[in-house]
Amino acid sequence: MAEQCDAVVIGTGPAGLMAADELAQAGHSVLLCEAKPSVARKLLMAGKSGLNLTKDEEFDELIHNFGAAAKWLTPMLREFDGAAVQTWARSLGIEIFTGSTGRVFPKVMKSSPLLRAWLLELDQKGVQRRTRWRWSGWDGGALKFETPGGSQNVDASVTVLALGGASWSRLGSDGAWTSLLSGKGVELAPFQPANAGLLVNWSDHMAARFGAPIKGISLQAGELVSRGEAVISQRGLEGGGIYSISAGVREGASLVLDLLPDLEEDEVAQRLARPRGKASLANHLRKMLKLDPARIALLQEFGRPLPQAPQELARLIKALTVKHSGLRPIDEAISTAGGVAQTALDDGLMLKKIPGVFCAGEMLDWEAPTGGYLLTGCLATGRWAGRAAAQYLSEP
Repeated sequence: MAEQCDAVVIGTGPAGLMAADELAQAGHSVLLCEAKPSVARKLLMAGKSGLNLTKDEEFDELIHNFGAAAKWLTPMLREFDGAAVQTWARSLGIEIFTGSTGRVFPKVMKSSPLLRAWLLELDQKGVQRRTRWRWSGWDGGALKFETPGGSQNVDASVTVLALGGASWSRLGSDGAWTSLLSGKGVELAPFQPANAGLLVNWSDHMAARFGAPIKGISLQAGELVSRGEAVISQRGLEGGGIYSISAGVREGASLVLDLLPDLEEDEVAQRLARPRGKASLANHLRKMLKLDPARIALLQEFGRPLPQAPQELARLIKALTVKHSGLRPIDEAISTAGGVAQTALDDGLMLKKIPGVFCAGEMLDWEAPTGGYLLTGCLATGRWAGRAAAQYLSEP
C-alpha cells in the first residue's frame, strides 16, 4: 500500500530544504526524500572551505550576475535577495559577518551548524525524512522509489523536484533524472560545466609555480569581466576569478588577462622604458611594475618570445591571451548550466507537462558564479517553488 502525504520533496540540497520548509510552514504534511545516505552533501562540501551564503549588495548588481536567466529569476530573487538570506540565517540562530568584498559567511565559516539548525526546525514542523530513497519515476499516479526495503510508492498531491544538476555526482547531483522527465515530454537544455576550472598544458618551468595565487589581475572572456583571484594548479587555473568568467570561455570567447589592471598601457610602457642596466627582464618587471613571480611566469608562459619594445610589451601585459584546452570536465565543475528549460515551466515553476510537479534549484536552466550567487539562487527558487506548491494545494 502506498504511503500518503500532501507533498513530496525529492532532493535535500538548499532548494529542496527550502521548498519543504515553505510547504510545512503552510500546514501541509511533507515527505523529504534523498537518494544518498545523508542529506545536503554538496552544501556540506561547499562549507568545508567557508560557506559563502550570499552577497551583500544592491539588487541590480546581484541580479546582473545571473546572466541570461536574470529576467526569469528577478521575481524570485527580489523576494529572497541577499538581505533576505541574511535575515533567514539569523532566524536559525546563525551568526554571520560580511567580508570586505561583500561576501557573507557564518562566523563559524562551516555549513554544518546551519544545516543542523535547519533540520531541527524542519523536524519541529513535522517534515518526515527518508534517506537512501532513490526516485525512479511514476507508477501510475504514484511516485516510485527504490529503497533499502525494496520498491516503495508514495501518493502525494504535489511534488517538488530539487534534484541538482550534473556535477559532483558522488555527492548526489548525477543528472540521472533527465531521462524520467524527457520521457514525459519535458523540454531540457543540455548540461554544460559552469564555475569550472581551466585546463592548461603547462611548460615544465611552471611546475615551480603550482599552488601559487594570482592576485591583482583582471580576467575577461567575451562580455564577462572579473577582478577575482586565481590559482596556478598542476592541471591549469582554478579559483573564483576563473569560475566567474568560465561561461564566456565555454561559449568560445578567448580568455584575456590584464596583469596590471590599475595602470594604463602608456604608464606601463613608460616604466618599462626606464634603463634596466644589467638587470634581467624578470627583475626589471619586478622593480618597475611590481609584478610578482606568478604573474611574471604567466607572462613568459603565454607571451614568449616577449617583445623588446616597451610599448609592445606593455600591450601584452595589459592583454595576455591564455592558451588553454577548455574547461574541466562537467563532473569536476562546481555547478552546471542547462537543465529544465524555462519554457517547460509556468510562473510558479510547475511543469506544464506534469501538473502538480514543481522544479527548483540547480536542475533548472540557469547559472550564476560562486561568491554567494549560486546558493542564493538555489534558496530563492526553492522558496518560490515551495510557496507555489502550497498555493496549488490550497486551490479547489
